[in-house]
Amino acid sequence: MAMTFAASMASAQLNSGAQTIALNANLAESLTLSLSANSVNFTLSAGSATNAGSANITATTKWVLKPGRTAVGVYAYFASSTAALTGTASGATIPSSAFSITDTGAGSGGAGTSGALSNTVAFGVANSGLRMANVGITGTNMNASRTDQMAFNIDLSGGTLPQLPADTFTGTLNIQAQATP
Repeated sequence: MAMTFAASMASAQLNSGAQTIALNANLAESLTLSLSANSVNFTLSAGSATNAGSANITATTKWVLKPGRTAVGVYAYFASSTAALTGTASGATIPSSAFSITDTGAGSGGAGTSGALSNTVAFGVANSGLRMANVGITGTNMNASRTDQMAFNIDLSGGTLPQLPADTFTGTLNIQAQATP
């Protein structure tokens, strides 16, 4: 019996003390905006309120946010309210207030908006922008996305715009997102 006991003791488990490994993982905060295209053409008709762009463009905004963020805004704006587009030969200008976007936004925050770029927004200069979306951030959408399907129009019916000379007009529209504390 002593032999059996000694044999069973010899085959019992022997464990070392536990050693620890500290684990650290970081999911970085991010906010990105991408466009489906970066060019729209217009065939202008003097004095017409309807001069639609050749294509719609989709803006996709994605975010991963830290606690404390309250909203994600998506903005369209020009660098100038008086000269959103400028004639290459004449120097004549089309103001930002004559340029409008119809946004059928979807995703977090629901539908978008439409209107002329004549508001003061988070970017650009006064009276040159449009806030297309303002998504309130909660615990359920801190990692989310939204899309904005934008259609464009230039209204040449108001003020001195019916008197624009024949020319090629160029300009740059900016689309940008912002996460606020």
